[in-house]
Amino acid sequence: GCTAPTVTPSVATEESLETTTSAAQKLSNVIITTIYDNNRYDPRLRTSWGFSCLIELKDTTLLFDTGGDGAMLLSNMSILGLDLQEIDHVVLSHIHGDHTGGLEAILATGTKPVVHIPSSFPASFKDQVRARTQARSITDPTKILDGVYSTGELGSGIIEQSLVLDTLEGLVVITGCAHPGIVDIVTRVREVHDGEIHLVIGGLHLGGKSRGELQDIAASLRRLGVQKLAPCHCTGDEAVRLLAEEWGSDFIANGVGRVIEIGE
Repeated sequence: GCTAPTVTPSVATEESLETTTSAAQKLSNVIITTIYDNNRYDPRLRTSWGFSCLIELKDTTLLFDTGGDGAMLLSNMSILGLDLQEIDHVVLSHIHGDHTGGLEAILATGTKPVVHIPSSFPASFKDQVRARTQARSITDPTKILDGVYSTGELGSGIIEQSLVLDTLEGLVVITGCAHPGIVDIVTRVREVHDGEIHLVIGGLHLGGKSRGELQDIAASLRRLGVQKLAPCHCTGDEAVRLLAEEWGSDFIANGVGRVIEIGE
């Protein structure tokens, strides 16, 4: 894949970010549907390497990453009865094609979501998006909507942003591939936001790690207070097995078609 230039993210102060979501603004009735993944959950849907999930809130809908193949993304959404025209925001985690490849197909339908792009993306990519719809470059931790935040750019090789939802049940962290390291990402979230980590969902990029390394990562996530896990995409089979053992009934099997409801 492409490597982005090194960026040292500056940590925003809580004051500048307004991360203290009032109880009234905390998200309730959040529905997260994995709509593109290389792991199967709903047998009706097609799988392919990559990740995308749809986040339905009371007043708005966000798409986090777009998978690698636009036709497959749209087909899976159609089978699930999800309306592309409802998407108000698209958040791209990092530059790799298995996370950005479906964007063109979405914009080609004429829908005009606001696309939130890490600042380190190539200017040519951002220009192409701006020719079709509104684009916002993200560097530091920032608020996207009430109760919805970006971690800002993290990492020194492959630069990546993750999404944070401040729900009635706690913070939900959504990762594309966790290239900067899932422990570093969750640590950043704990530094910037008040509240417990209710759920981490998405690719954790743990394939190829030794059992000892995986145990250390699991212990670190436990220390950071991660209550539930729903890993998929690039997490790796051995890591998924170990994390499923460690989290027990708080482990959520994830794959394309999985629906997770939070704060009912």
